[in-house]
Amino acid sequence: MSMSVKQDGGDEDDTIVAEINMTPLIDIMLVLLIIFMVSSTAALESGMDIELPKTTLTNEKKEAEILVISLSKDGQVAVHGKKVKPEDVKRSIASQLSELKTDSVILEGDTSANLGKAIEIMDMAKVAGAKNFSIAAEEGKSRQ
Repeated sequence: MSMSVKQDGGDEDDTIVAEINMTPLIDIMLVLLIIFMVSSTAALESGMDIELPKTTLTNEKKEAEILVISLSKDGQVAVHGKKVKPEDVKRSIASQLSELKTDSVILEGDTSANLGKAIEIMDMAKVAGAKNFSIAAEEGKSRQ
């Protein structure tokens, strides 16, 4: 978009040309794009710092239809990315299963997590209505 104004004198040196500089606008849009990309990937985290066990084979399914329950090495539980008090775990699992309209659960636990606590969580999920269980693992070489 440009605008030219000529004065009646007819002299070429008196011409005014005004254009919109697009560079600052493009810079701002790229910065906003980067901010949104970084913040959206941070929202996908499970909410707890968990070191998943390694496996050579993985099964992938759409995570939008699966409830993710996380168990940390110190026994803290997060249901769908939100930390839950021990007395509220069963109620939280039941409400999330009905909200997501699913019967599938992925249990992701730290490699140092207590197996007994993981079994308790799976039992709570089963009572709450879960029918399909998976255990999360990272793809890579397993420990021997």
